[in-house]
Amino acid sequence: MADEHLLDEFAEPNNDETVIIPPVAGGGAAAGYGAPAFAATADGAAAATGPSRPDARRRNPRLPLIAALIVVGVLLVAAVAGFFTARWYFGDKAAPGVSLGGVSVTGQTHDELVDTVDGVVADTVVTVRDDEGNEITATLEDLGVSVDVDATVDDLLNAKGADELLGLTRVNPFVSREVGLHAEFDDYTMETYLTDAFVSEDERAVASTIAYDPASQRYAVTEGRQGRSVTADEVASAVKHAIAHPGTPSTATIAYADVDMPIGVDAANQAAAFANQRLDNPIVITNGNASEFQLPADAIASWTVVTNDLENGTIDVSYNEQAVADYLATAMPERLNQEMVTQEDVVNSSGAVVLTKVRGVDGVTVTSTDDAATQVFQALQAGQPATVQATVEVVEHDTTQTVVTMRIVVDKSSQTATVYNNDAAVRTFNVCTGTPGSFGETDGGTFYIYLKYSVQDMTGKNEDGSTYLSKGVKWVSYFNGGEGFHTASWNNYGIAHGDPANYGSHGCVNMYEADAQWIYDNCPEGTIVQVVGTTPSGPVR
Repeated sequence: MADEHLLDEFAEPNNDETVIIPPVAGGGAAAGYGAPAFAATADGAAAATGPSRPDARRRNPRLPLIAALIVVGVLLVAAVAGFFTARWYFGDKAAPGVSLGGVSVTGQTHDELVDTVDGVVADTVVTVRDDEGNEITATLEDLGVSVDVDATVDDLLNAKGADELLGLTRVNPFVSREVGLHAEFDDYTMETYLTDAFVSEDERAVASTIAYDPASQRYAVTEGRQGRSVTADEVASAVKHAIAHPGTPSTATIAYADVDMPIGVDAANQAAAFANQRLDNPIVITNGNASEFQLPADAIASWTVVTNDLENGTIDVSYNEQAVADYLATAMPERLNQEMVTQEDVVNSSGAVVLTKVRGVDGVTVTSTDDAATQVFQALQAGQPATVQATVEVVEHDTTQTVVTMRIVVDKSSQTATVYNNDAAVRTFNVCTGTPGSFGETDGGTFYIYLKYSVQDMTGKNEDGSTYLSKGVKWVSYFNGGEGFHTASWNNYGIAHGDPANYGSHGCVNMYEADAQWIYDNCPEGTIVQVVGTTPSGPVR
């Protein structure tokens, strides 16, 4: 019966028949958990009641909800972590769903995208045909397209921006973006390329041009001609589509049309006149002292930039400012720098200057050519003449004086040469000066003896153009270029009678040998020579 009682203890209670028996006090233990209470059923069987131990088969009804929440939380955390990981990973790469020319670039870095763009551009070609059976395959570059690879890469990297909430779109692989090329299209370049490809050179229209002619130092016009060209609207549409959707070849057809010369004669004449005006206007650069030079036409022409604008039918003439600066940086020091030259004055015993043998020159050094180059460039642009002062450093010349007591006065009227020492007449000699007239007459003026020879072969031209040669001429003292005192043994008669009209020289002062030697021996270089009077028309003695 004990075993049956134990089995009945775990039987489901019958609430309709259960009678609760209060616990019995005493025995040192109170009824409660661990002290079973008993209840009698209707049939007199005893059953255990009370919290003697929990029911092992019972489940908390909230457990499924809790489990579900835990799963959701774990998934949410994983999703958030995945989202931020994706954002970090694609931060410097092309986002999911981005493509170029139908090719996915997801995950590509900047350098990888550069290679991809280059490859797509290379694969993008247009086959161009005409109705005569001619055909070419042209690249985008051939057809006037300039692709900015770096800008295209930036477009790919930014194709899916982070402007939406938290940048969800950027990492969403189900949101796609097709990116085109970042490029510029010059349809004139396209038309020129196609004309060159499809139209023979002798059929093409030719622009009028201008060019510099060194012989005449002028710009001259070469007239152009009318010709044949292409119309390429269909090709232009294909090119624009290729820029937006690169990566695949396409085909387009051209037509032909007769066109006028791209640049007319009137436009060329205007440009030539503009350029020639700059050649005609003198631009002089001076050091402000003793030296200056005018810019040569050849130099100005070398700086001139002639630009034929075939698209607009004009010729632009401008000037290369750097070329101007480079030329002047070399030419100005060469032409304007000057060494200081000491002035040499000849003075008499009283200290009065009677002759300047050497004219003094200040030392000048060009210290900068930048300002001059700017002024020259501005004058050319404006088409105005200009005198430009160079930036220079000046060292003033010094002066030396040589006291000369000897002086020779050649009097053409009396055909004599008188030597003075300290203004006192020392000797007077009979002479025969040059033949009257522009060819042989001895020049009047104040000179000085600058060169002497004891003997010399003298040569020159006669009035009829023939050449004369006098060998072994003695005691030569030059005072004015090729004019000088010397022995003229062949002209003793002319010397004796003072008759230059009939026996005159080519300009020299003819003397007897002894007299010429006295001048040579006693009148040093620097001796003043004053030629005065008028050449007589006949003998004076």
